[in-house]
Amino acid sequence: MADPKGFLTTGREVAKTRPVGERVKDWNEVYVPGSLLPIISKQAGRCMDCGIPFCHNGCPLGNLIPEWNDYAYREDWSAASERLHATNNFPEFTGRLCPAPCESACVLGINQPAVTIKNVEVSIIDKAWDSGDVTPQPPERLSGKTVAVIGSGPAGLAAAQQLTRAGHTVVVYERADRIGGLLRYGIPEFKMEKSHINRRIEQMRAEGTKFRTEIEIGRDIDAAKLRRRYDSIVIAAGATVSRDLPVPGRELNGVHFAMEYLPLANKVQEGDLTVSPITAEGKHVVVIGGGDTGADCVGTAHRQGAASVTQLEIMPQPGEDRNANQPWPTFPMLYKVTSAHEEGGERIYSVSTTHFEGDEDGNVQSLHLIEVEFKDGKLEQKAGTERVIPAQLVTLAMGFTGTDQANGLVQQFGLELDERGNIARDEDYATNVEGVHVAGDAGRGQSLIVWAIAEGRSAARGVDRFLTGTSALHAPIRPTDRSLMV
Repeated sequence: MADPKGFLTTGREVAKTRPVGERVKDWNEVYVPGSLLPIISKQAGRCMDCGIPFCHNGCPLGNLIPEWNDYAYREDWSAASERLHATNNFPEFTGRLCPAPCESACVLGINQPAVTIKNVEVSIIDKAWDSGDVTPQPPERLSGKTVAVIGSGPAGLAAAQQLTRAGHTVVVYERADRIGGLLRYGIPEFKMEKSHINRRIEQMRAEGTKFRTEIEIGRDIDAAKLRRRYDSIVIAAGATVSRDLPVPGRELNGVHFAMEYLPLANKVQEGDLTVSPITAEGKHVVVIGGGDTGADCVGTAHRQGAASVTQLEIMPQPGEDRNANQPWPTFPMLYKVTSAHEEGGERIYSVSTTHFEGDEDGNVQSLHLIEVEFKDGKLEQKAGTERVIPAQLVTLAMGFTGTDQANGLVQQFGLELDERGNIARDEDYATNVEGVHVAGDAGRGQSLIVWAIAEGRSAARGVDRFLTGTSALHAPIRPTDRSLMV
């Protein structure tokens, strides 16, 4: 145990953020660089080393949290990094982007603020990179087997790294011009600077993983050709079809999916564009959708100089404390104030958009909304609550409905879908087509980055077993496992 009295003597302290007035003028990460290291050892000492560490179950990766908390408390950063990497290929991603279901399951969280597990995690991995503890781990020998991974998001990258280290020759195909999937073009720079992706890609290259960008399987390469070329295939193409809002005025200029808006802002930061073709500068911005993607749109609009930012959510505003029907250790739906929300804007709950209005040139100018409420399990509009708000840029951030089928990938492989429209798979993540496996959102549906990495690791074990008859790779979850929530 780290500090037997740590949870009694040390209060919870989290990473410090830069002043709002400073950070909205740039695209750097919002946290004060280096602010965690002076406090993180004591924070790690708050870990109780409880008899049954429910944080293991809260985390799909099964991270060995009490162990690396102990090492972090003792400032044995090399040992902490080793324990962290034992279950997680990319802790610098999860440490910045994961909503931390492990903290919701922390035993200390029953009656006190939970251990800052996420902050400890990111401190360990940042220290490991600075100290040179993160090095390539090429296989001792090659198996002679080849694997194609379709998609370079967290699931695809995790599967690729695991299979490369198992000795297989792995090629990752990505339809965008850079590796990273939504990590690259869906996550704004202020939440995770892309240098973190770049150095992981270099590590993977040094281990032997090969990358092919600007190649879309189904359009640029036929599925049959890919099957002839490789012994096994992992589909990790994500659930990239955005949920639409079919109301009058949807066709107006200025109404965009979030995944049309966010990637362009990231391309500016990559140096590909000087100014984004879709910008919030000087405009009244409305973000429809109250989740993380919506918050990303809010933060991006602030940095582009929006005149105002309003975020709409059809569900009621969550409370600040656990509801009775969301007891510990389940993941509760709580009112969350992200760094983007700290920067300004208005959040409106329990409303639905009825239609958009535009000007004579076809540009959106306003949005009509109405209050809604749930009655007998059904969503009903409240008469007399209609109102109009200005909207010169609207982003639709209402989630995703499944894997892209327009490119022909699903049809060319002849893949079966489950009842939710995801690619069906068995306990080994294998599809109905021999040698073709699926990992991440393509098989699970829209989910969290930590689930994607867990799926990539688990699918890699299934592929390894298919290729060799056995596998020593770590498989943290089954395809049927779900979040610890009610």
